[in-house]
Amino acid sequence: MIIVDMVRDFTDPKGLVYYPENRNILKNIQVVLEAARKQDLLVIFLQHRNRRGKLDRKAAAMRPNCIEGTFGVEIDPLLTVDEEKDYVIPKRRYSGFFGTDLDLVLRENGIENTIIVGTKTNCCIRATVTDAFYLDYTPYVIRECVATNDRVVNEVHLTDIDKYLGHVIDMERFQEMLDKEEL
Repeated sequence: MIIVDMVRDFTDPKGLVYYPENRNILKNIQVVLEAARKQDLLVIFLQHRNRRGKLDRKAAAMRPNCIEGTFGVEIDPLLTVDEEKDYVIPKRRYSGFFGTDLDLVLRENGIENTIIVGTKTNCCIRATVTDAFYLDYTPYVIRECVATNDRVVNEVHLTDIDKYLGHVIDMERFQEMLDKEEL
């Protein structure tokens, strides 16, 4: 399970780029995270993090957010990180694969299917799903566990992901797949 950018700048009302939709999906992510842990699935938190005071063209073109050393990069406290088992992988670009060791961690753990949840569907979720697809993983996105700042945009990207890049499933189907050991 890959939890994308559920950091306080996105999920906390005091965050620099807070969207209420991100707060709304936290409870659903808690539920699927607990179910994944019961099945001993690998859990990876992707943590968007920009360097403080150093050049980054992508970050410079956007509103400041997720600056290292601030509360904004902290994983939302409603999602508990198991320090012994989980991975926390910082990233500076939309895709969790670009410039990180995510692919290596997945391959070292024999992972073929990726369950992807988090924010933003049109940027970080889609980019991570796209790269998972290109790297021959089978991506599954849980519909009730992803969000962006516009419901129509969210739905358009989920439709494209399901048609071209992987599978969009609901929480019930995720649980069925866990029960049947299909993941």
